[in-house]
Amino acid sequence: MNVRAYFSGNFFGRDLLGSIVVFLVALPLCMGIAIASGMPPAAGLITGIIGGIVVGAIAGSPLQVSGPAAGLAVLVFELVREHGVAALGPVVLLAGLIQIAAGLCRMGIWFRMTSPAVVAGMLSGIGILIVASQAHVMLDATPLARGLENFAALPGALTEVFTGEGTGKAALGVGLATIAIMLAWEKLRPKALRFVPGALLAVIAVTAFVQVQGIGVSKVDVPSNLLSAISLPGFDGLGKLLEPSLVVAALTFAFIASAETLLSAAAVDRMHDGARTNYDRELTAQGVGNLLCGFLGALPMTGVIVRSAANVQAGSATRMAAVMHGGWILVFAMLLPWLMRMTPVSCLAGILVYTGVKMINFQQVKHFAAYGKGTAFIYVATTVAIVATDLLAGVLVGFALSLFRLALLSSRLKVDLAEHEEPGAAKLHLTGIATFLKVPSMARTLEQVPPNTRLHLVMDELHHVDQASFELLRDWSRNAGSRGCELVVDWIELERRVEGQAKAA
Repeated sequence: MNVRAYFSGNFFGRDLLGSIVVFLVALPLCMGIAIASGMPPAAGLITGIIGGIVVGAIAGSPLQVSGPAAGLAVLVFELVREHGVAALGPVVLLAGLIQIAAGLCRMGIWFRMTSPAVVAGMLSGIGILIVASQAHVMLDATPLARGLENFAALPGALTEVFTGEGTGKAALGVGLATIAIMLAWEKLRPKALRFVPGALLAVIAVTAFVQVQGIGVSKVDVPSNLLSAISLPGFDGLGKLLEPSLVVAALTFAFIASAETLLSAAAVDRMHDGARTNYDRELTAQGVGNLLCGFLGALPMTGVIVRSAANVQAGSATRMAAVMHGGWILVFAMLLPWLMRMTPVSCLAGILVYTGVKMINFQQVKHFAAYGKGTAFIYVATTVAIVATDLLAGVLVGFALSLFRLALLSSRLKVDLAEHEEPGAAKLHLTGIATFLKVPSMARTLEQVPPNTRLHLVMDELHHVDQASFELLRDWSRNAGSRGCELVVDWIELERRVEGQAKAA
């Protein structure tokens, strides 16, 4: 599309309105997610700017909007706690390089092979962890390292707020008021104002009230000059990437950010009838964004479904909406930092508590149960594992369960012991696929074969035999003579059904 067509075809007007809507959604989330990550708000603003201006210009999904995401806040918080702020830039930089390499190698579509139950469980677990940590921030307190620790410490923190002195009561009131305004706006907002985000309305209303009343609560710390928040990685920081734990962290960042981005892009494609996502280009663009974020010491980014959905619903036509939204954040952060410094921290925590609750959505259990109880179990197990351990361990649990369930489903074998026409003989029918998971079932059936029996193996409908099942049949045949039994089988034909060997024509 040429410039003249863009401005004459009403595309500019649609993108301008969309960019303003997305900017209003993104601004409080950029700062709130940074605070939840244990980083200064400016780190989230820088990521939002890069996600809009740079990634928006080269993205493979024209209407997707990128920026700091709640899904990575838990990972960043743990990394900063264990290795310090200096480790974040190099890790995000390496994660970006991994994404670029994956995109150039055309691996974008492979990141979508993640089970939806695992992704949904990951988001639910992250939502619970965000609620647990930000509940403490709503009290003007510092969250603990683990989700279960935060939940366990919450009653004591509430008791201390109501029995002691300090800003805790006022901060809690600010956070609850923020959540109440967002809930009310979601239920009562007029259709004509549906593009106005509840988070922005809550921030404006609560901040104004706090300023007018002079309520003493912690405020957001934003530097007067955004450039002063840039922290370039030094040689010492880059040298830390030789540590295996940080390499694993970078791989984790790259995988989770890529999976969340590409699944979000697929969801955005279902919301509009425009150009479809080029997944390899989107993955490469995300890598470029994270490379720059790591170089500048900012938060990692993903494609964010909340901002992307707002972009589509506002009627945006092209990628320029995402680019312009990044420009709005830049202008606001550079020219009006004093205005952002009026925002109470507990107000942003209230927004994240609200966001976290929306991410949990346990009603998905019914949705996944429609695809089998095993799928629903994977979702619940992934969520519980993330809350009980950490994000990486929980996702690995989800993957392991998904693979185990896949192995069970692919190992459908019917084992049937029947009488044979010959006296003193029997037939063992094997139908389906015989894998190591079915060895116990086959072994129990073979134990039921009476002594002095010639057992004929019928395998007309046996499609595959793995080594464990083959060895079981061969061992039983070797030992059958001690019970006066014999296994009658075409061993050559059976071997053709063993993994890695072609079936004869």
